[in-house]
Amino acid sequence: MKEQALEGKRRILSDAEAWAKEKLSRDSSGHDWWHIERVVRTARTIASVEQADLFVCELAALLHDMADEKLNEDPAAAQRELEAWLYGSGASEAEVRHVLEIIATMSFKGGARPPMRTLEGKVVQDADRLDAIGAVGISRVFAFSGAKGRPIHDPSVQVRLTMTEAEYRSGNDTAINHFYEKLLMLKDLMNTEYGRRLAQGRHEFMETYLQQFYEEWKGER
Repeated sequence: MKEQALEGKRRILSDAEAWAKEKLSRDSSGHDWWHIERVVRTARTIASVEQADLFVCELAALLHDMADEKLNEDPAAAQRELEAWLYGSGASEAEVRHVLEIIATMSFKGGARPPMRTLEGKVVQDADRLDAIGAVGISRVFAFSGAKGRPIHDPSVQVRLTMTEAEYRSGNDTAINHFYEKLLMLKDLMNTEYGRRLAQGRHEFMETYLQQFYEEWKGER
């Protein structure tokens, strides 16, 4: 019976992976399948260290962008599709509710979000946030800004340190400003001890990058 249950969970994860690949493989904003794969790998690592439910963590990591408003013209329809998929996946009702709660709560959205309620939510949120910082995070912020038509840098555009969700989504920023409006904040928003350890080095790399960027921008280096 236990082996059958494990096999069922492996099948659900395989189906979720196939669906995420199908939907996100052509994305060019930094939210593509490879982002999902990295978040899944990191979530597995943190879940193992923190002793979280690996199945819930992996399933939430695989599907966390499927209804994201940045990637869907009709987010409400995408949310209904996500819910229908999960309830038909073979996962238990408790697991489905848990995964949906994680996905609904994990987005940054200007920083004004309630804290994650469960260990699994904390793990997946940390994994997603870790992919937004460091060398990969730098790559992604420029990919996203390019996809949205935002400039690399404009010294006349002021950094917004406090903003509503609507202001955060408005696009009135630059790639460099996004470091200050989100990326440099994430180190202190990590939920787990292991996530904080991983974030430290990535955060320091971004600070080094910004120092080099400004020196080159000014023609000093």
